[in-house]
Amino acid sequence: MNTCLIVSTYTPRKCGIATFSKDLRDNLLSQGQKVLMAAISDPFTSYVYSPEVAFNIRQERRSDYVSCAKWANNNPDIEIVIIQHEYGIFGGQDGDYVLDLVAHLQKPYLLVTHTVLPRPYEHQKKVLRKLTQSAGGVICMTTRARKLLLNIYSVPEEKISVVPHGVPNFPVKEREFLKAQYGLQDHRIVTTFGFIGPGKGLEFGLQALAMVINRYPDALYLIAGNTHPMLLRSEGERYRNSLLKLVKELHLDNNVLFVNRFLDIDELGDYLYMTDVYLSPYPNLDQAVSGPLSFAVGCGRAIVSTPYEYAREILAEGRGLTACDATPKAMAELLDLILGDPAIQARLEKMAAELGQSFNWERVAGIYLKIAEEVMELYDARDVHKLGL
Repeated sequence: MNTCLIVSTYTPRKCGIATFSKDLRDNLLSQGQKVLMAAISDPFTSYVYSPEVAFNIRQERRSDYVSCAKWANNNPDIEIVIIQHEYGIFGGQDGDYVLDLVAHLQKPYLLVTHTVLPRPYEHQKKVLRKLTQSAGGVICMTTRARKLLLNIYSVPEEKISVVPHGVPNFPVKEREFLKAQYGLQDHRIVTTFGFIGPGKGLEFGLQALAMVINRYPDALYLIAGNTHPMLLRSEGERYRNSLLKLVKELHLDNNVLFVNRFLDIDELGDYLYMTDVYLSPYPNLDQAVSGPLSFAVGCGRAIVSTPYEYAREILAEGRGLTACDATPKAMAELLDLILGDPAIQARLEKMAAELGQSFNWERVAGIYLKIAEEVMELYDARDVHKLGL
């Protein structure tokens, strides 16, 4: 394969899918694959992109999607396109401007689905169905998402591949050494990281901590990450301020630490490896993918989660503890189990680490490469058939 083009948000934009695409690009590159980026830019920020960004799609400029397709068609080096799909990163209703791109694209493309809704609105369903119909292959990240693609979006079974969310190869570091380095020695560390916003359930995490803090006064809840940029523009720090108020009401001032910034990859590895319990308190039980949860599994952490779809699948068979429901009380019971028994923590860490090995980005990128090559072979075979050769 000569060159592939990834269409996605991209660093330095602060976005989980931007980070995902950067990791995918870097690991494809390390396996000898040439990669160009078509970066989707939001209308509120100017980005200084690195040289691999060969095309800039302005999110709300519909004509840019058509121009990108035509540019790719006319670039003889580009043989396949990988489109990262999340409704919110594209312009139009439910991100439907991306349909203009695929309608004009004359190269095969692979669709990566980051959200597969179990109960989509009619237009959301229409957008994803159209994207999958013309895609050469469709990647999802769980068997649950695969079933939804089959049963709700009518995607042919042979088109779908389940590929895990990639995880960087974090250098393993000793927990107590890291705690001392960050001035957090003599604490049991509970961590949640990622963009802050109402959908993250952090108030549940705080309330769960308050229920066990009398038994574990050395527990410290690290909430690492800045407010999501889109939320910051629309509401400012209203949600974060509500969390700060809740901390005071629950008398947790000495047991909660906010790290109010977007963590770089090295710092993120440090925070995960100093963690005793990773807490994933999403209230939306339809949550299909979680990059932060994948990272915690990749680092072999003991995990407590609400029973959302991705967690139920990833943490099954003893790889983590999933609460019976999305309530502070249910999470507090599981926090109590781990904080009260080092043997349980050690067993969960071992089980998570075994699965986490398969999440390594180098391995995941290799799977992407194999699927892309298969899609191209099928595309070329169809072209030969059309020509009657």
